[in-house]
Amino acid sequence: MSEDEDSSGWQLTESDPGVFTELLKSLGVPYIVDDLYSLDPEALSALRPLHALIFLFKWLPSTSDEPSNRTGEYDPDFPGFFAHQTVNNACATLAVINTLGNIPSLTCGAQLSDLMSFTAGMDPQTCGMAVTSADWLRESHNALSPPSAISLDGLGLPKKTEDAYHFVVYLPVLGSVYELDGLKPWPVRHGGYEDSGEGWLRKAREVIEARIAGYPQGAIEFSLLAIRDDPLPAMQMQLETFQRTGQVAEARDVFSKISHETSKRDRWALENSLRRHNHIGLVHALLLALAKAGRLQPGMENARKVMRERIERHRERGLADMDED
Repeated sequence: MSEDEDSSGWQLTESDPGVFTELLKSLGVPYIVDDLYSLDPEALSALRPLHALIFLFKWLPSTSDEPSNRTGEYDPDFPGFFAHQTVNNACATLAVINTLGNIPSLTCGAQLSDLMSFTAGMDPQTCGMAVTSADWLRESHNALSPPSAISLDGLGLPKKTEDAYHFVVYLPVLGSVYELDGLKPWPVRHGGYEDSGEGWLRKAREVIEARIAGYPQGAIEFSLLAIRDDPLPAMQMQLETFQRTGQVAEARDVFSKISHETSKRDRWALENSLRRHNHIGLVHALLLALAKAGRLQPGMENARKVMRERIERHRERGLADMDED
């Protein structure tokens, strides 16, 4: 959400699986988060067991107190954990906490366990205040936010209103699919589901697809993440079994999957380390060196040329798509 209002020290964070996975790790939770590029049953099945879907969308203020879509209804008697968002910029971590608070027999670290015990029985508003007042949780959240090194305050520049984005959670609780949105007064119940087949994911997919359908065609103002079990331990056990029983082809296939998964974790670790680092000094030194060498101005002109060419190619592709339609 926007930083124009009170954020109480919470910084903006990215909708990135590596960021969410690192946050789960800091909470002592043995899950990971993956990007979802499709809601097809096959794509969802490949990531099972799934515990929740985190939906990021462009937030627009609503004058209605009712659920934003007609497929669900508020449940004031929601039997699980639900916390309101009481400060800005905390919605990503709050989505994670609202998820974890509704997973039976959750394995987690001592601090999160104590927080869950402390908030038990609290109303959503008080619960949200308790969650966002936890210094250790805010520090874990901010540790994965890019450092703010430049301030434009006092320069008299016009204020620019930026688009605000918000995270909500879809997950199963006691036989029903719920939407947990910290900006709404109560969880939204979207109905029951059958345990067979796709289970709760079928209902969640229907609800999310209906929500996406409300955007203009071609809009990309949303993303979807999946909270799932860490697949590496099961893969490693499979590999050991196949190697022990001499199933060479199967072992080779699992080893390839393990290599892909570990490569992804290495990339996440690198990206997270870059997020923690302030690169302003490096950029300033590079620009200064280019200027002294007389290469800054030509570089700027070349960059403008490349950007103009890119815009032109994009415009031509757009016109071609319109002709095909």
